[in-house]
Amino acid sequence: MSAAQGYPAFPAQRRSTRGQSWWARAWVQALEDTSLDNMQLKKGRRYANSGYVGTITISPGRIGATVYSPDDTYEVAVRVDELTEPEWERFLDQVASRAGHIAALLDGEMPHDLVEAAESAGIALLPGIGDLDPSCTCDAWELPCQHAAGLSYQVAWLLDSDPFVLLHLRGRSRDVLLDQLVARSAGPAAEVEARPEVQVSSPRGSLPELPDVPRKVSLEELAVSGIEPPPPLAPGVLPILVLDASRRARALLIALLNGTPEPQPLDEWQDAVRLAADFPELLAGLAEATARPTELGLGVHAWRYGGVAGLDVLERPWEPTPAELARARMDLLAEEIDTIGITGNRLTVRPDAQLRLDHHGNWHAYRLIDEVWTPAALASPDPLLALEEAVTQAR
Repeated sequence: MSAAQGYPAFPAQRRSTRGQSWWARAWVQALEDTSLDNMQLKKGRRYANSGYVGTITISPGRIGATVYSPDDTYEVAVRVDELTEPEWERFLDQVASRAGHIAALLDGEMPHDLVEAAESAGIALLPGIGDLDPSCTCDAWELPCQHAAGLSYQVAWLLDSDPFVLLHLRGRSRDVLLDQLVARSAGPAAEVEARPEVQVSSPRGSLPELPDVPRKVSLEELAVSGIEPPPPLAPGVLPILVLDASRRARALLIALLNGTPEPQPLDEWQDAVRLAADFPELLAGLAEATARPTELGLGVHAWRYGGVAGLDVLERPWEPTPAELARARMDLLAEEIDTIGITGNRLTVRPDAQLRLDHHGNWHAYRLIDEVWTPAALASPDPLLALEEAVTQAR
C-alpha cells in the first residue's frame, strides 16, 4: 500500500481554478460535470483562492483536507476508485514500453498518447462524470458542497505541478511506481548486457550519425572576410541558452526514440517569442534585437496562453468553415451571450471581449486593453471556459 502524502496549504491568492495542464482541466471537467449546483462550484472557486483550505493529504483512493470558515471547521474528503492489480500491470506495461513516457512523467508531463494507450487497455486514468465521490461534515446536501469543490479545485493545481498525484490517487505513489518501473525494465536491460551482439536501436531504426563539428573561426579570420563579429553575450545569457538547447535536444531525442512527430520547427520570430516567454530575463535583449518591443510583449502573452497556435491567432486571421463556428455560436447563445461581430476566426462577443479559433479547434480569449486586443486566458476547446477565464482574470 502506498503511504499518504501531505501537501502544504495554498495561501490566499487570485489564481485560475481551471488548471493549466490538459490533465488538470480534465479533472476539473469531471468535477463540474458531476455537480448539479453551479452556485456551489462558484463558492468552491472562492474557497480555493481564499486560503481557507488546510493541508491536503493524498492517499490511494482518497483526498482529504480540513476546510475552515468564519463559523466552523469542516472535514472534507473526495474519493476516487483505485486501479486493480491487473489494471496496474497493464498500465506499467504501457509506460515501460516507451522510455519517453517515464521521462515525460518525471518532467511533470502527462503525455496524451500514454493516457490514450491506457484507455485502449481498459484503464481509466483520468476521472469521468460521476467518478469523483465528495463528502463533507457540513450540513449541505449538494454534491459537491462548496468546501469539497474548493478542495477539488486545489487538487487541479497539484496536478499541474505533478501528474504523479493522479497516479497516487489511483493507487501507486511516485516512489513505489518508479521502483516498479525500474524493476520491470531491469529484465530486458540485463538480457541485452548478457548478449553484447544485440544492437539496441530506436523504433525508427538506428540513430543517425553525428555531424562533423564545424571548425572554430577566429576573430581575425572574420575581420579578413569582412564579417562583423557578433556582440558579446550579456552575463548570465550563455547558461540560459545552454539550458534551452538541452531541453530542445531532449524533446527531439524523445520524439526520435518513440517514433512520434518531432517538435514543430520555429522561424526566427517565433523562436524569439518562445525564448522571451520561457526566460523573462532575455526579454529586454530580444526586444532590442527584434526591434519589435510592443509586438514581442503581446507575443509573449499569446505564447504563454497557447504556444505556437496562440502566437498564430494573435498575428494571422483565417477563414474557418461555418460548421467550425456553429457550435461556439450555439454555446454562446445558450448562455444568452450575443455575438456582436464575426470576422474570419474571430468572434467579438462584447465590446471588450473576443474569442479566436485556432487551426486545432481551440478558442483563445482576448480582452481589449488600451485599444489593443490582448491575449487574456489559456486556450480551451470550450469557448465558454475560455471566455469565463478571461472575464475572471479581468476582475
